[in-house]
Amino acid sequence: MPANLTPEAQAKLAKYSEARSIEEKIRALEEFLSVAPKHKGAENLLLWARRRLAELREELEERRRKRRGSRGPRIFVEKEGAGQVVVVGPPNVGKSLLVYKLTGARTRVAEYPFSTLLPVPGMLPYRDIYFQLVDTPPLSRSAPQLVSRVVGLARNADAVVVVVGLDGDALNQYLEVRDTLAEHGVFIEKPRGVVRVERTRSNGVQVVGPGRLVDATVNDVARLLAGYRIYHARVHIEGEVALDDIEAALFHAIVYKPAIVLANKADTHGAERAYRRLYSYLSERREKSVWLLPVSAVTGLNLGRLGELLFRRLSIIRVYTKKPGSEPSPTPVVLRKGATVRDLALQIHSDMVDYFEYARVWGPSAKYPGERVGLEHRLEDGDIVEIHSRR
Repeated sequence: MPANLTPEAQAKLAKYSEARSIEEKIRALEEFLSVAPKHKGAENLLLWARRRLAELREELEERRRKRRGSRGPRIFVEKEGAGQVVVVGPPNVGKSLLVYKLTGARTRVAEYPFSTLLPVPGMLPYRDIYFQLVDTPPLSRSAPQLVSRVVGLARNADAVVVVVGLDGDALNQYLEVRDTLAEHGVFIEKPRGVVRVERTRSNGVQVVGPGRLVDATVNDVARLLAGYRIYHARVHIEGEVALDDIEAALFHAIVYKPAIVLANKADTHGAERAYRRLYSYLSERREKSVWLLPVSAVTGLNLGRLGELLFRRLSIIRVYTKKPGSEPSPTPVVLRKGATVRDLALQIHSDMVDYFEYARVWGPSAKYPGERVGLEHRLEDGDIVEIHSRR
């Protein structure tokens, strides 16, 4: 096995993956850590188990507080707007001031670290739509009790904005944020491969998806899963995937979030040198697809460009609907790039598809104004669509 676990340790991990309640998961992880081998091959798995155990204990305590009627602080932020973007960064890089300048949200701005302990959402306007920016507590290994909160917010978001300060070592700040998120299964640089293991009731182990196995066969995957008492599963893979990746996916889901790095404090002394170092590193890793923008919360440099970058980063389009004989709605429907009239109709109401007759389209995707199209017509940003139904 990739982690070289003993059969006893594998059995304990299998109990964790089969557990349904938080209490059961906690007991299974405690038992696993008591028997897990301490050799180098199992280091990453042990690190994950300890972090996951801490998160589960915190979640259990939160639930107990709620049952007792205690009103604790709200950590989860409901999604609003065209996309939720979580703003993360180390202490004292100007993250809260940036969110305030961009959205007007009542963030707490102070010169001392860890002034922000709870998420604060605000809305960033851009071309008839709004992006929800969420200011978060500082992401730092020196405050592990806050890390799981920030990671949870990032995992739920549509994208991540990383703020670093050009008055310090911006590259090392970025690397610490990236690595801390990755250690908890949230990647802001495109990983080599992504795995999702879905248990099934029959048909053995199937490997599906556009990716490919590296130095392994489907039989190797089946033997790995059997060690964890999983005999029927569909393993979805993207990119290049090794057995280590599949084993890791059994215990914590890995997600990729598109990211933009805001290099703040571009107005400070030495900022140009710090920016060049960060730019050089990210340019060398262009295939990892992290975007970079120098900004200043103090002078306002480039703050007006963030909306455009988020719009492109999230790969969305704006589609305006209209009723026959009426003006288009001033508020667009936000869809993913490549969306069709069917996707638009479903977002408005499921009955729209059932009773659909035809649609008329004005805009970039139409061959001529008011073109009559069907459900599979692909829409583009700025289209105006009029849907006709049989009732």
